[in-house]
Amino acid sequence: MRRVYVKEEACMGCGLCRVYCVTEHSQSKDILKAFKRESPRPVARVRVERLGEVSFSVQCRQCDEPWCVYSCLTGAMQKDAATGLVTVDPDRCIGCWTCIVACPYGALTRDTGNHVVAKCDLCPDHSVPVCVANCPNEALTLLEEGLNS
Repeated sequence: MRRVYVKEEACMGCGLCRVYCVTEHSQSKDILKAFKRESPRPVARVRVERLGEVSFSVQCRQCDEPWCVYSCLTGAMQKDAATGLVTVDPDRCIGCWTCIVACPYGALTRDTGNHVVAKCDLCPDHSVPVCVANCPNEALTLLEEGLNS
């Protein structure tokens, strides 16, 4: 199972993880177009919490017991038994936000432009998620774990 972990002591709260996430999930894959020209605007699947000197990013933890999946009314949220990846099927999502309420980490986001939930998908077209690859302080780390760890 793949998961992104944050090292709070290394995170400076710059928000580049969000910038690269938005760009990666945009139609154009261009940073300026993604932020200034695309409509609906792409949504980051990560957020940055800041409180004084402490900052860290929050994204889907790909939980062993995914309450978002258990609470989904339509079955749009699913957990792949082989990879452990929690995914959302936007065609089945009705935008009820029940999964957002159920997530203990607050890691899911409303994509109000498309009226569906958005969540970290670990950037399936990349060997390393873009948030991890572009973190200047290496505060984000991709860990591979056994499914029952």
